[in-house]
Amino acid sequence: MVFGARVWKTGIAVTLALYISTLLSFTPPVIAAVAAIFAMQPSIYRSWRYFLDQLKTNILGAVLALLAGSYLSNNLIAIGMVCIIVIILCLRMGMEETIGLTLVTVVAVMEASGHWTFAVNRFLLCLIGIGCAFLINILFFPPKPKDQFEAQIQTVFNKISLLLRTVISDEMKETVFRAEKDALFIALQGLADKYKLMEEEVKKLKRAAFGRKRQLVIYKQMLRTLYKGYEVLDAVEEHFFQAARTAETNVFFDHHLEKLIKFHEHALLKFEDKLKADSPMSQEMEAENERFMVELIGRYQERPAGALRLSVVAAAIYDYGYQVARLDRIVDHDQSGDPEDKDAGEAILKKLGFK
Repeated sequence: MVFGARVWKTGIAVTLALYISTLLSFTPPVIAAVAAIFAMQPSIYRSWRYFLDQLKTNILGAVLALLAGSYLSNNLIAIGMVCIIVIILCLRMGMEETIGLTLVTVVAVMEASGHWTFAVNRFLLCLIGIGCAFLINILFFPPKPKDQFEAQIQTVFNKISLLLRTVISDEMKETVFRAEKDALFIALQGLADKYKLMEEEVKKLKRAAFGRKRQLVIYKQMLRTLYKGYEVLDAVEEHFFQAARTAETNVFFDHHLEKLIKFHEHALLKFEDKLKADSPMSQEMEAENERFMVELIGRYQERPAGALRLSVVAAAIYDYGYQVARLDRIVDHDQSGDPEDKDAGEAILKKLGFK
């Protein structure tokens, strides 16, 4: 398990919430601590949105709990009924993430049995916890999903490169291959989560720069390309070794995969501004990927036995190569910085949901 900044920030937020609650003589301070734990979010935008949503739902929950407590006291059935009503309202408002902490507020306020001073005390404790988590999240090691995404791209590519280079030759031990593939899937999911945070932030910022939006398109293509590489692993594992094939076929597939991996690495290096844009390799590999499919079809026209399963693998490899070529073109387009391309770029971004 990795102890990242979020772990430390949660501890600091809890400590700060407990300290402020004690300083202001609000009891029990544990409510503020629980609120701080719930409110810690993985991005600044989510922290701000969560703060506003919690403010709305907590006020709603506190008012309902206060009214119910005034007439029904702290009856156990009444507490359960109010919790159900609050859950339904939060879902209707599209704020399901706030349900947990809002229920903490409801139970804490209803415990006061309608006494305003106790109810306000408990409500303020929840706000203290939420506020502490929000402040700590933006002041100490603020989340930077973009930097984390870029840092993880190369790590994930190295994992997928190793597996793709050895999957056809079947050189890797089965247990090692399985462990590496599972680790790759987890890494891809983590990368997808980071992308989602960036996309969410850029889409919600009305004045997000055009360059930032266009860069997000590159990140999305990077992620799609890596997933296509993972699909190649699945296709090979599921179909390649069960198909009738020759040693020559193995070499044919293996060599083409090797070229595509090198092409993928080439595109990533261009994104890092380490290679020149518009290199000859781009056009060569697109043509090479086309030839791969044409040659495979030619080889198996007269020998259809086993060709169906191999065609599934070939299609996955071709799609991977197509997505690598697309990534390469997008990176070239971004690095060219041609102002005449801005209108076309804006149209593409609009289709993707960026306004």
